[in-house]
Amino acid sequence: MNKTLKKLEEKEELYKHSAQYLLLRGRCLNIAPQFSQTAEESLSRAVKLEPTLVEGWNTLGEQYWKKGDLTAAKTCFTGALQQSKNKVSLRNLSMVLRQLPPESGAQDHGKLIMESVDLARQAVQLDVTDGTSWYILGNAYISLFFSSGQNPQMSQQALSAYSQAEKIDKASALNADLHFNRATLFQYEEMFSSALAGYSRAAVLDPGWEEPPEREKQLLEYLNQVTNLIENKGKMKARRLRNILSSLSVSALGPCASPQFRSPTGRTGSLEPRCFSALTHGHNAGVATLGKVVFSLATEGRMAFTFGMVDSEEICYVAMVYNIADGWGVLIGDTVVIPEPQVKRHSITHNDKVNFQRRGREEGLCVYEPAVA
Repeated sequence: MNKTLKKLEEKEELYKHSAQYLLLRGRCLNIAPQFSQTAEESLSRAVKLEPTLVEGWNTLGEQYWKKGDLTAAKTCFTGALQQSKNKVSLRNLSMVLRQLPPESGAQDHGKLIMESVDLARQAVQLDVTDGTSWYILGNAYISLFFSSGQNPQMSQQALSAYSQAEKIDKASALNADLHFNRATLFQYEEMFSSALAGYSRAAVLDPGWEEPPEREKQLLEYLNQVTNLIENKGKMKARRLRNILSSLSVSALGPCASPQFRSPTGRTGSLEPRCFSALTHGHNAGVATLGKVVFSLATEGRMAFTFGMVDSEEICYVAMVYNIADGWGVLIGDTVVIPEPQVKRHSITHNDKVNFQRRGREEGLCVYEPAVA
């Protein structure tokens, strides 16, 4: 870069009023990861001399982005698109919109995310063989997934976009950010083996990046901790466990036993109580399971609130609750009823270690009672 700059400086007196010269100088300075005041000045002059210079607008927008001036960056990318629709401006504008602070709360932020997804789609449509555009689209879908109620369709769209990026572009397959972002989504979707593999791959591709191995370590510790707690039923002594279970009764179903009960899926009618052993893999419609809390884990990162339950047959399961209210939790000995539970079975292998065998997942809980003394 320094050699190129030196050669450009030698020609400065001859071409200092040329938009193309100023663009070349700005592009060269833009290679550095940090903001350059000289680059900003050169690129600003370039687009003033030649307002149709799309690459000048894009590079100037990147400089403002590095400077932290997202509004100016947005103006530049929008200006480039006014001159010519191009994938670079569309991609960059998509990313900037996701980083802009909302002006009027969550609703405005949601609109920015939707616009971001639309721009990323347009970039892909302009060149379906560009892996970077597919990667940016995957990121946009992840933002939409987390900002719009975790719609499973958005999750699948993100995973499909990442897969397409890897398929058509070798450089994208070596993108540590792609593997890390996808692993984050895998972890939230409880695809733990894939999440661990993704974090591990990101760490290999970017050895200086500390977060991927840290996330991998945290997830492994979480899985090992959950596995140990399941096996030991929360390390609860047999006498105390029997005492807690003595108060477990179907009367705890509460509103779930009412013919007017409306389940999370929209079904109306009472739910039939079932022990854990009678539940099937997947969605268990028309039934409810109940048990006593024997342990709980504090959440970290994208992990759901996690706690262990033991039913009347003394079988221990893990429940993961999503989108809980601030301050919500359970205490050891609480009775918990889960309407129409979604049950998943896992056998996770990572680096030849097997963790985590079985547990249930639910978005909301039906009954929450104080602990029995």
